Amino acid sequence: MQTMKIGTATVPVLGMGTWHMGEMSPTRTQMEVQSLRYGLDHGLRVIDTAEMYGDGAAERVVGTAIQGYPRDQVYLISKFYPWNGTKAGVRKALTASLNRLGTDYLDLYLLHWRGKVPLAETIATLQELRKEGLIRQYGVSNFDVMDLQEALAVDGGQGVVANEVLYNMAARGIEYDLIPRQQLDKVALIGYSPYGSGAGLSIKLPQPLLELAADKHITGHQLMLAWALRSGQVLSIPKAGTPEHMAENVAAAEVTITATDDALISQYFPAPVAKEPLKVI
Repeated sequence: MQTMKIGTATVPVLGMGTWHMGEMSPTRTQMEVQSLRYGLDHGLRVIDTAEMYGDGAAERVVGTAIQGYPRDQVYLISKFYPWNGTKAGVRKALTASLNRLGTDYLDLYLLHWRGKVPLAETIATLQELRKEGLIRQYGVSNFDVMDLQEALAVDGGQGVVANEVLYNMAARGIEYDLIPRQQLDKVALIGYSPYGSGAGLSIKLPQPLLELAADKHITGHQLMLAWALRSGQVLSIPKAGTPEHMAENVAAAEVTITATDDALISQYFPAPVAKEPLKVI
């Protein structure tokens, strides 16, 4: 599996998302734990979560899933609400997340989206937490170019190592300006929802792309994930609620998207030709 850099860390380009985990029945939750463990057992080290997901329920699922694994073999990402971005708020939110996760540090801590708290205050606090060893690295999420440039410019902004945003076949706007800017600034890109999302937002592949997937002996979802991973410079974090779905994701990371494949996909999901508003779901 390909790897990429997030600051000083090297991680696989495929990670595991957790949005909506822990929100169903106990049986479903146990299946989610098994799914995350399957991923860890098959080379996936990154788990992405947030205090927002089920009001901490997803973090508790992750905490259960990682029990028994060496801590340095798991790269934990969590995110905090923008209204918790104050000096006291970040510390309180982090303490609660660490307790739910059953760990004493995070590998990466992200501001979930831009809020009203000054970025200078939030980032200064993140810098302090890093110096104290409570987090290894920090970054942002759902930041477009202008917000990201503002974050990088404040004291401690040079420590912003990642930006997590929506990225999939149907949401390619960031290819026009955000991806090139992040590459220039050495800010890693974490792409969420490679299949789209629920509530009617799931990507529907046209017949020629379903035929392309069939020719490769993969599913449509595997084609979407392989496409998101094709550059080797995006950490994609799909959620898989069952070991079977997780196994499909792991296999998709080994699928090659050729230039011919990419050209066909772009006929139906074209690359941007101008600046587009950042999409958030």
